[in-house]
Amino acid sequence: MIELPPYLPPMPALDDLNWTNSFARLPEAFYQRVRPIPLPDPYVVAFNPDAAALIGLDPDAGSAPGFLSGINGSRDIPGTHHLAAIYAGHQFGTWVPQLGDGRAILLGEVTNDRGERWELQLKGAGPTRFSRMGDGRAVLRSTIREYLASEAMHGLGIPTTRALTIIGSDFPVYRERTETAALLVRMAPTHVRFGSFELFAARRQHDEQRQLAEYVIANHFPHLLALPETTRFGAWYAEVVDRTARLMAQWTAVGFAHGVMNTDNMSITGLTLDYGPYGWLDAYDPGYICNHSDHTGRYAFDQQPMIGLWNCARLGEALHPLVSEDAAVAALARYRTTFEQAIGDALRAKLGLTTIEPADAALVTTLLELMQQDGADYTRTFRALSRFDPEHVASRDAFTAELRDHLAADAWLGHYTARLAREGSDPSTRHARMLRTNPKYVLRNWLAQDAIVNAETRNYDRITELWQVLRAPNDEHPAYEHFAARPPAWAAAIEVSCSS
Repeated sequence: MIELPPYLPPMPALDDLNWTNSFARLPEAFYQRVRPIPLPDPYVVAFNPDAAALIGLDPDAGSAPGFLSGINGSRDIPGTHHLAAIYAGHQFGTWVPQLGDGRAILLGEVTNDRGERWELQLKGAGPTRFSRMGDGRAVLRSTIREYLASEAMHGLGIPTTRALTIIGSDFPVYRERTETAALLVRMAPTHVRFGSFELFAARRQHDEQRQLAEYVIANHFPHLLALPETTRFGAWYAEVVDRTARLMAQWTAVGFAHGVMNTDNMSITGLTLDYGPYGWLDAYDPGYICNHSDHTGRYAFDQQPMIGLWNCARLGEALHPLVSEDAAVAALARYRTTFEQAIGDALRAKLGLTTIEPADAALVTTLLELMQQDGADYTRTFRALSRFDPEHVASRDAFTAELRDHLAADAWLGHYTARLAREGSDPSTRHARMLRTNPKYVLRNWLAQDAIVNAETRNYDRITELWQVLRAPNDEHPAYEHFAARPPAWAAAIEVSCSS
């Protein structure tokens, strides 16, 4: 008797998903209803099956009939409602009273089989009334950067928006030079941001602000609905502050610099949002400025924790009187404790430590100072340390090779070895744990630039290769060892700015 394989129902195509748009049910003070302007002659540049799985979409949907026309806006997908959200924000510390989705249009949201809701947003879909004289378009360069960065951050276990697909077109877009247009489909549980609340506070539209807060709590913080209204908003704000502090610690631990931490780029649910002039550390430099437009270093790598607190304070001011002054001050007072505990835990994990000693902070600080002094690569140094065994000279040499001052490196390893001995650390167990903590691969700017240059000649293989590696950045991937190399000399000339 021939056994037949079990019947598997076909995976849903784009039109078959469970589409809705809860944000569109809010009053029109919150958005503009606007249709995308389709890109001419679109084609798929990249499609992410991992993101597709989050919404129950067929992993081959990118090549299915109707996918391009639905995403590109040439036809309506049943159940979707196109809109652009309004918000304000502090940009480089300066208050801007009205911003909004100037090149992003919300398509709708999909609820998957687990009850998780994902909004799909079209980035680069044409102008809205919030475009501020812009064309509402995105370029291939910036969409590749965001597509890869969001998936790289997810691979590192850091809360982030996700990216479903890049749609390309030969349509010209004018930035510093003429480039080709592209459309990114970005996914997140919500795209509401700090600036969404700042706008209604500045306009004294207290009813709208309360309505938005109730919407966010009901849909994204439902565990708080059991609290009485007198304490619910304060508890919600405290959780937003806590999530932001933890996110800053996660960024710091992996050497990530966002580059443009304006309040309108801060997610109300604690996601990494709006990838532009980001950068991962190569040589360890705490003052690293990844954004060529950041002339004062406001958003330098080592300033991010402070800016996270500053942004939370602006949100707290905007939420008055929903959140009392006492509740806001108490939440902000916990930010530093939350951040320091989270970064302390993360750095001990990077050193493979399972216990806490008072001198641990000095041990970490000394290593970072040595790395800064020697211009050591942040990711490679911690990866080499992951294999260090006091009994094996080769592992010691591999670590000290990342540093120029070998005598100082050996001295530090002596203190580290003594610390490991005090907690009875087993090398093999520690190695496995550290290799799961310290990634081998991060999305260095030269890797992103290499993918962009290849894509501009219609070669998208590098995007696929990087996606494969970065979704599992702690694995060895021997075929892609060169992605973990020190940056080539030409990488020093790469500049990224807010247009990136």
